[in-house]
Amino acid sequence: MARPPRRSGRAGAASRPYRGPSVNTNTALGAATAGTAAPVTGSRIVALGHYQPSRVLTNDELSRMVDTSDEWIRERVGVVTRRIADTETVADMATAAAGKALANAGLTADDIDLVVVATCSSVDRSPNVACRVAARLGINAPGAYDINTACSGFSYALGTVDHAIRAGAARNALVIGAEKLSDFTDWTDRSTCIIFGDGAGAAVVTATTGDEPAGIGPVVWGSVPEKGEAVRIEGWRPYIQQEGQAVFRWATTSLAPLARLACERAGVDPSELAAFVPHQANTRIIDGIAKRLGVPQAVIAKDIVESGNTSAASIPLALSKLVERREVPSGAPVLLFGFGGGLTYAGQVIRCP
Repeated sequence: MARPPRRSGRAGAASRPYRGPSVNTNTALGAATAGTAAPVTGSRIVALGHYQPSRVLTNDELSRMVDTSDEWIRERVGVVTRRIADTETVADMATAAAGKALANAGLTADDIDLVVVATCSSVDRSPNVACRVAARLGINAPGAYDINTACSGFSYALGTVDHAIRAGAARNALVIGAEKLSDFTDWTDRSTCIIFGDGAGAAVVTATTGDEPAGIGPVVWGSVPEKGEAVRIEGWRPYIQQEGQAVFRWATTSLAPLARLACERAGVDPSELAAFVPHQANTRIIDGIAKRLGVPQAVIAKDIVESGNTSAASIPLALSKLVERREVPSGAPVLLFGFGGGLTYAGQVIRCP
């Protein structure tokens, strides 16, 4: 049976001669050493970037691989196309998205002191993706770590970076969601192969100081570990397995109050939101949460239509496209809300860059 090729080449960052330990002067320690420490009031997203593989996989192509149809996929999931990485790795896509975000922010690698990557699909245990991104972009001595909370990963990463900046551990950070789910997709299983895609999105997050308002609200996060078996990738290079109806019931009945709590903690009423960017699970879940949340005035991100479910990449990918198309005014409140494997959830209100 035909299937998209799955290649998992390894990232090959060029080695550099060792010059001894480095201190990044953008961090609290480095700034204090340099005598340039400034009071930090919070953080904000200043720019975004995204990357998607060039290969487009349509519903019609999938219908020739498994027993399904374009009409059925659109009705049940909402996906029309998805991108598939033939040769790119998670690190490749993360680096490309991060490079675009840096360029859009008008910053260079020398300005970054923290890199955090949310992913559940890197095939390598070490080095982590964040270190590979830092090496390829030429970022000197950053904090660098990966987070694996599946589809809620970007909001988890954004929350931890906001906390790090507020604590003085960083001033300028890259927060990236990147996935190559095609490496873990069973292309003979019509219940899952129709859903997932590959891609990456990245945000540049910087400290706010003085009278400058913070642009990232308090994170609301948590888990329902007793339901963890509903979405799983177990063992070495296995396939994604999920209990779709269980996830659907949980998402549509339990998450709207938590999303509303994120608004409450940010001091924003849902009726004031300019946009709602949830994890792109499927259009029925997105519509169900939005209806219960009560945001008829907001732009509802539905990048799943053209990108599929890209797990931790879905929120930054969708947000980056909204900003690129200027669908949301700069400074307007936007609710991000991720949910998925674990089961986990996380969300926060941001101000659109």
